[in-house]
Amino acid sequence: MTAPETAPRLALDPARTALVLVDLMDRIVGLPVEPRDGTAVLSAAEELATVFRKAGALVVLVRVERPGVAEQPPGSGLVAGLAARGDLEIVKRSIGGFQGTGLDARLREHGVSTLVFGGIATNLGVESTARAAGDLGYDLVFAEDAMAALTAAEHEASVRLDFPRLGTVVTVGQVGFGAG
Repeated sequence: MTAPETAPRLALDPARTALVLVDLMDRIVGLPVEPRDGTAVLSAAEELATVFRKAGALVVLVRVERPGVAEQPPGSGLVAGLAARGDLEIVKRSIGGFQGTGLDARLREHGVSTLVFGGIATNLGVESTARAAGDLGYDLVFAEDAMAALTAAEHEASVRLDFPRLGTVVTVGQVGFGAG
């Protein structure tokens, strides 16, 4: 019996690719999410961020603030230790990470044309940001095991129905740079 064939690794260009992690804040990572808990999503996201930073690729951390609220709820900052020197932090005030944030201009300044996504919630912040990115002409990659939603059904609908129409769905282990 032969070993099962492993899924191929992507051969991304670190100079043209950015990792976009959405809403990895204590108050969101701590929500009851599925099909994996927030701690597992955070661990996968940190693994991806390490791969991107090692390759010299841009890491973008998107977090939400409630508009018109002077004092944000506790846990509104990024999870401690997630951000590193050289990362780009974007504060959004809507579901998606592009509207009114300057994210598109910042990505273009860096020469980015491909975005790899992870975060919480799959069908809300991640999908909304990805849809806007697709409209702006970016190539999209979705690291399925670096995401979760409020229900497994919502996560699966995005991953199985929507994301394949927008880009490529992969696992964290398939994300790589160079020749593959």
